[in-house]
Amino acid sequence: MPVTIRTITPADNAALAAIIRATFDEFETIPKTGTVYADPETDHLYELFQQPGSAYYIAEEDGVILGGCGLFPTAGLPPACAELVKYYLSSAARGKGIGKTLMERTFEGARELGYKELYLESFPDFTKAISIYEKAGFRYLDKPLGNSGHFACTVWMLKPL
Repeated sequence: MPVTIRTITPADNAALAAIIRATFDEFETIPKTGTVYADPETDHLYELFQQPGSAYYIAEEDGVILGGCGLFPTAGLPPACAELVKYYLSSAARGKGIGKTLMERTFEGARELGYKELYLESFPDFTKAISIYEKAGFRYLDKPLGNSGHFACTVWMLKPL
């Protein structure tokens, strides 16, 4: 059965939180405070993405959640700019083009919602993800935009849509 991309449902919360935290553990990313790992919202992503101007997409195969990617109108971002957020894949799903498909669906969703730019925050430890962002047209920034609350992130990037 092929991988399907769909919007988030309440039943996805636990699987997504597990994938996000497993990624931090796998890459031994420290610190966890000031990141998505410690956010209380990580356990309630469906509820978070009910906010107007946001969307979250799930990659699923044979009923198994492989990962997700979202966009969110983070406070303090420039007009017509959203944040690419909570983009994580299970280790078994990486390297198969699933992440690229998921990210492209998120770009499409951002355009549908009227956004002109996407911003993201990451960590140097996530080298493969950063390489994917670079290939997708994200460019480095010298400092963070907006107020995500993820003060531990040290990579900031922006992409025109």
